Amino acid sequence: MAWQPTASFEKLQRRAALLQQLRAFFATRGVMEVETPLLSRTTTTDPHIHSMATCFTGAGAGTGQSLYLQTSPEFAMKRLLAAGSGAIFQICKAFRDGESGHLHNPEFSLVEWYRPGFDYHALMDEVAALLGELLGGDTLCERLTYAAAFARYAACDPHGATLAELRQCFRRHCAVELSGIDPDDRDAWLELILVHVIEPRLGVAQPTFIYDYPVSQAALARIRPGRVPVAERFELYIKGIEIANGYHEVTAADEQRRRFAADRDRRRHQRLSDVPEDQRLLAAMAAGIPACSGVALGLDRLLMVLTQAASIDEVLAFPVARA
Repeated sequence: MAWQPTASFEKLQRRAALLQQLRAFFATRGVMEVETPLLSRTTTTDPHIHSMATCFTGAGAGTGQSLYLQTSPEFAMKRLLAAGSGAIFQICKAFRDGESGHLHNPEFSLVEWYRPGFDYHALMDEVAALLGELLGGDTLCERLTYAAAFARYAACDPHGATLAELRQCFRRHCAVELSGIDPDDRDAWLELILVHVIEPRLGVAQPTFIYDYPVSQAALARIRPGRVPVAERFELYIKGIEIANGYHEVTAADEQRRRFAADRDRRRHQRLSDVPEDQRLLAAMAAGIPACSGVALGLDRLLMVLTQAASIDEVLAFPVARA
C-alpha cells in the first residue's frame, strides 16, 4: 500500500512559500484574513456543482442535522461583508463531489477575496497584480470578452448563434463522441465549445481573462443591460487551465432569491436532489451588502502552473486516492 506523499518536498515547499506570498500581498493592501465554517446547513443551489454532505450526531443544538461541506466560502464571507467587515480574504479548503482527474480533486484549496467598491475590471487589475508578484517579471495579462474568444477561436457568435449553429460549430471543430447532451440546452453547447475548442488555447502565451459572459451563465454576477445584455463575470486562464472565477456581485436579496429559485427549478428538471436556499445569506443581503466584486482562485491549479506540474496529484501531499 502506497503511503508516501505524491508531491515532492520541493513542491510542498513551493506551496508553503505561495501561502506566505498570498498573505503578504493582502497585508500590504489592507485586506483582512477571515475564517468561516467548512460545514454549513445549506450549500450552493447551482445544478452544475455537486456538494458533499455529512451528518452531525453529537449532543446539543443541531443534533441529527445534515451538514454540507462547503463548495466555496462565498455565502459566509458575504454575511461578513453585510456585517461591516470591509475587504476580506480567506485561504481554505473546499469540497465538490464527482470531481476527480488530472485537474480535479474532491478536496481542494482556494483563496477567495471580496473588495467593496471594486467593479470586476478593478478586481481583474488586482488579480493581475497578484500574478505579477507570483510569476515574476513583467507579467502582462490579455483580456478578451467571451464573445471575442468565441469569434477568435471558434468563428462563432455565442450571443447570436442559433442552437443549430452552435451544434454545427462544435462538430466542425471536434470529433468528440457525445452522449447524454440535451440537444436543446444552449448553455451545454456553449460549454462544449468553450471546453473543447477554446480553453486549450487560452493563456498559452500570457495569462488571459475572459469576461462578459452570457446572461444565462451569470451565476452570482450582476447583469449589465444593453443591446446584448451580459453578466459581469470573468475567468482567468493560464496554459489552458481555468485558474480563477470572479463576479461583480449581485447584492439585492430579491434578485438572489429569484436566482436560487431558478437554480432549484433546473435541479428538479435534471432530477437532482433539492437544496434549501440559504436564508441567512438572504437576510444578510436584505440588511445590506456593499457594492463589491469577489473572486475565487484555485491554489492547487496555480501551483501546477508555478511548478510546471502535469497533474494535480503532483502538488498535493495526499490526493483522494491516498487520503
